[in-house]
Amino acid sequence: MADGSRHLARKTAIQALYQWDLTGQSPEDIEHNFISDHNFDGVDMEYFHHLLKNVPLYQREIDSRLNPHIDRLIDRIDPVEKAILRVGAYELEYELTIPANVVLDEAIELSKMFGAEHGFKFVNGVLDKLIPELRPS
Repeated sequence: MADGSRHLARKTAIQALYQWDLTGQSPEDIEHNFISDHNFDGVDMEYFHHLLKNVPLYQREIDSRLNPHIDRLIDRIDPVEKAILRVGAYELEYELTIPANVVLDEAIELSKMFGAEHGFKFVNGVLDKLIPELRPS
């Protein structure tokens, strides 16, 4: 397991994916800029890189999983909340070693940190509906 915090990796990845969504820059360019412009003390760099590579790579699949559980077009979702939903959905589907409750807790915490005032409720509701679909008991 890599040194550093996965929580900090997610937090930084959310910021980078927000930039990717708004600017259309390549994930590689964004990663390069983030590494030169941000302090990565304590960040699990391997996991940050993993998320920044794979969330854009699987974006269509992720969005198709999210679409049935949202009440508007995905392009109309707040960009920060969209990035958080995409990371959460990615982890639920592709990172099966991370417990679903950890994915949900992290997404809620990041929504409270970066999202709109009550955005965490939206993120919680969407991901909560995905859990039985992607992690059937």
